[in-house]
Amino acid sequence: MIPASIPSPPAEWASFSIGPATIHAYALCILAGIIVALLLTSARWKRYGGNPDVVWDIAIWAVPFGLIGGRLYHVFSSPDAYFGPDGDLSRIPRIWEGGLGIWGAVALGAVGAWIACRRAGVRLAAFADAAAPGVLLAQAIGRWGNWFNQELFGAPTDLPWGLEIDPDNANFPPGADPGTLFHPTFLYESLWNLAGVALLLLLDRRFSLRGGRMFWLYAAYYTAGRVWIEALRIDDAEMISILGVTQRLNVWTSVLVLVVSLAIFCYLSVKQRGATEHSVYLPGQAPVDTGDNETAAVPVDNGSGTDVHSPDTSAGKSPDRGNLPEIKDASGTSASAETAPEDPRESDSRK
Repeated sequence: MIPASIPSPPAEWASFSIGPATIHAYALCILAGIIVALLLTSARWKRYGGNPDVVWDIAIWAVPFGLIGGRLYHVFSSPDAYFGPDGDLSRIPRIWEGGLGIWGAVALGAVGAWIACRRAGVRLAAFADAAAPGVLLAQAIGRWGNWFNQELFGAPTDLPWGLEIDPDNANFPPGADPGTLFHPTFLYESLWNLAGVALLLLLDRRFSLRGGRMFWLYAAYYTAGRVWIEALRIDDAEMISILGVTQRLNVWTSVLVLVVSLAIFCYLSVKQRGATEHSVYLPGQAPVDTGDNETAAVPVDNGSGTDVHSPDTSAGKSPDRGNLPEIKDASGTSASAETAPEDPRESDSRK
């Protein structure tokens, strides 16, 4: 039987204390999403031919940058709570209260990932492709933090999956009747993202989307859903008018990112047509097996995005003759089978 509504969790579920520390459910959802995303990214990176330990090294840079960028975007896209007449600047660092903008998180997180990728000698585009499904999965899990905080819901609805919000909650819309149900936009986005993870993995397995294409396909898919989900929300946001159409800032941002992502995806698809290999390493950084249980970085970049490795010409090693047999002449001198024999017509004195 379909339930009449989706209840919100009790207010005390939003946080709990362990000694002097207060643990917030919103933060736990974000943390769970990050861990699951890193596990998926690590598995994909290994399949790409990279060292999975590198993923965790990159995360040390990308995650803090992403959290800071996400918070800054939220603060400046919803400034009234911080800079308005009743604003409180002390709320800016309170991430546990909710409010992380995905655009700022991706943009500044990419800066952190780029720094870490340069340090690790790997390509940012390759890492972004490996990480894209995991990022979408993290977003799907992180959205449940909004459910615990009873925030970022949509307009009133009489649908059987309408979301209950406590009338005494600070986010309950003024003037709304107690018992009013609202669109559970957190659930819509979570389900949209989960479907996107499955779709991206399926398309990658079928078409091997590399060279940045997987990342831009992720961006296009996510923003396509964000446009209609964002339009349902009723929380305070900056409103922008373009050509007489007034919409939330995040709606216009989603439309812009969607168009740009599709354009870049199509460009990369045409540019990489026929390419079969994409190295995850920067030129000169790929490890090479020397055959002695040792590795050395001696690749030469051929300009095509793949690494071509120079042969090992270490001193003291005789050239490999490919196991060709030796041939002895009449005097007993050894000669390789690679040496061309003399023409008998020139060496025979009878002719």
